[in-house]
Amino acid sequence: MRTSYFYEPSAGHGLPHDPFNAIVAPRPIGWVSTSSGQGGLNLAPYSFFNAVNYTPPLIAFSSIGHKDTVANIEATGEFCWNLVTTELGEQMNATSAAVDTEIDEFELAGLTAAPSRVVSVPHVGQARVVFECRRTQILRLTDASGEDTPARMVFGEVVGVHLDESLLDDGVYQTAAADPLLRGGGPADYFRIRGEDRLRMHRPQP
Repeated sequence: MRTSYFYEPSAGHGLPHDPFNAIVAPRPIGWVSTSSGQGGLNLAPYSFFNAVNYTPPLIAFSSIGHKDTVANIEATGEFCWNLVTTELGEQMNATSAAVDTEIDEFELAGLTAAPSRVVSVPHVGQARVVFECRRTQILRLTDASGEDTPARMVFGEVVGVHLDESLLDDGVYQTAAADPLLRGGGPADYFRIRGEDRLRMHRPQP
């Protein structure tokens, strides 16, 4: 008979590492580029990220704390999301370092800050997919009692999309071909998507 380990998060998990973000995984990485009102550049990865709406296309990420990324989006109303592929994994990891505000993470990681088409914020020139975004909402997240948490949820409308054309097969985007890197749990776990692992399930018809 299977046994169940139970804990209440408010009382601690009692394990060597919090399993929460290992359970909700793997997750796409919100590699977000922003600029300050004065033109300083910032590039940072967020593991609480996803697409949240089709029309208009909306994406969202959660920042645990009021970090430079959030401050920049508040100031300019714009940001870019850059797809993290396996070949860019080390550069993405380099941009996760806690550095001073004046440090340009593009330069730190040896990446190109490429001009965008619709928004003024540059994107990662080496990224195979880029979403140019305009801020729609920034929400302070609360707990069940209504108390504020340190987290801010940032929502943005995708107003421009850059696609590496080699990722299109007869006009259909091939997810596995991009070799996206996904965040797992623990302090250092990541995963990849491979074509041979694909399963297809069509929705039941009424």
